Amino acid sequence: MINNPPAHTLKTGKKPDFRDRLGKTILQVFSESDFHTVGIRDIARHAGVSFTTIYKHYGSKEQLVFAFVDIWMGKLTDRIIDHLQGMADLKEKLRKIFWLQLDYYERHDDFARIIFLTLPMKTWMSDESFEQPRMFNLLMDVLRQGQEEGILNDKVDTRILLDFMMGFVQRSFMMWIQRGQKEALTDQTDVMFNMVWQGMVKPENLDG
Repeated sequence: MINNPPAHTLKTGKKPDFRDRLGKTILQVFSESDFHTVGIRDIARHAGVSFTTIYKHYGSKEQLVFAFVDIWMGKLTDRIIDHLQGMADLKEKLRKIFWLQLDYYERHDDFARIIFLTLPMKTWMSDESFEQPRMFNLLMDVLRQGQEEGILNDKVDTRILLDFMMGFVQRSFMMWIQRGQKEALTDQTDVMFNMVWQGMVKPENLDG
């Protein structure tokens, strides 16, 4: 289970125990239930906190969940930044990014279930937390580097390359859940990444 957010990242001055209980409840409830069947009162009851307090600080169920999702996505971004330090080879950078996402979602599958299976996508897309600018800019910079170096296909919009890679990760997780999580999600990292790589690289570089 993901560690809960530090004090300075949440829209509340409540004690850590309050945040911890909310975080654990969100992970448990929304990874196991349909988003629309759970209300703030259900969350308050499960977490053992006041409905009024939750509503005061977040205003809605959606904003409550988005606030925690934003923090947990930030943790993944931090991990990617840390692992890319000192790496120069483009292919290895992208392979590491691909593996880090699969590994993070495998180890925190309750969180991944929320963002890939539970959250109403249209609602989340209208919230600023969906954009994840730190993650987006980091990955876009790596892909632009590849295009500028003549390695990745520069006839395809960089955003499309990103959509392609991220979409592969999302689909892989969803089907891993559907198929019963019988093997580690990361077991096929090299095989899957090579498929992604061949879809992004310039045709003349496929043997590189």
